[in-house]
Amino acid sequence: MLEELTESLKPSRTETLAKAFARWGRGGFWALVVMGALPLVIMAYTLVFTGTPSGSSRSGLPLVQFFAAVGLVLLVFLTFWFHRYTRIAARLQDPAKRPSDASLRKTVWTGVVAASIAILFSMLVLLLEVGTLLFYFLSAPQAGVPTVQTTGAAVATWVSAVDMMNLLSVILTLGGEIFALIFGLLLLFRTLQDAPQANAAAH
Repeated sequence: MLEELTESLKPSRTETLAKAFARWGRGGFWALVVMGALPLVIMAYTLVFTGTPSGSSRSGLPLVQFFAAVGLVLLVFLTFWFHRYTRIAARLQDPAKRPSDASLRKTVWTGVVAASIAILFSMLVLLLEVGTLLFYFLSAPQAGVPTVQTTGAAVATWVSAVDMMNLLSVILTLGGEIFALIFGLLLLFRTLQDAPQANAAAH
């Protein structure tokens, strides 16, 4: 009798899943919004005050621009996807609109894969940018001495505060994507963990 009362007081699987989707969905969404806002501001600042998109002042690095563009698209997609998790949490409370377990796992796996790919692209951008700056510093007559813009110097040899801002934006973007991956893995663990218990209860 006591065991039955205890079981009845425990939250159902649907309730725990709904809370998990709401919690991790909001956490990932706001992490991506906060960590992704500054890179957008930096890109707008670079475009307005220099007249060129971020990173375009350096010749021979179109791959960096491509990786950065793909990373930005994935960041927007992840933000939308984590907002979708909060909507799924509301659907789980409605028996008529409740998605299946297979659909939930597929949705969460999509978010995890997208976050992993976004981290990969951000790391590639970061490595290429840092490698390029290191090459410019080592090519200077006195490596390690701060490089400043000089009159008549080629634009591609400048190392300015904008370059540091670009690196900061990539690091912040990478941080948001790592948070998204962590929250996605926690949500995936919760989804996969509760599935065998539900199947056992059904049998």
